[in-house]
Amino acid sequence: MKNLLLLSICLIIFQITSGQSDKDQITETLLHYIEGTANGAPDRIKKAFHKDLNLYSISNDTLSIRSGKKYIGYFKEGQKRERVGKIVSIDVVNDAAIAKVEIDVPTRKRLYTDYMMLLKVKGAWKIIHKSYTHINY
Repeated sequence: MKNLLLLSICLIIFQITSGQSDKDQITETLLHYIEGTANGAPDRIKKAFHKDLNLYSISNDTLSIRSGKKYIGYFKEGQKRERVGKIVSIDVVNDAAIAKVEIDVPTRKRLYTDYMMLLKVKGAWKIIHKSYTHINY
């Protein structure tokens, strides 16, 4: 009986300390992006993005492609921006996920919608592609 109790306690401790669920890890990755871009923390953005990430949008009815490296370069350490982000949805299956994020930029009266593709690379969730659009309000 004592051994069973000890085993049960060990299993509970393992479950608590063994880590977050995939959805929790994806949320953390998305928050690195949201908070990194809002607070001028390029290292947090780098943590969220896969090194080969590209960003896609439509400009004048033409596909625009920007590298993640160039995008991260727009953000300077400690330079805050008025951006309020929220995670709208996360859909995950095995090692692939898609997320929808909204970024409100009140100073520009714009609401951006980001569609993020994520993959679990070497145990860590990374944003591998981002497509986005915006509406003015």
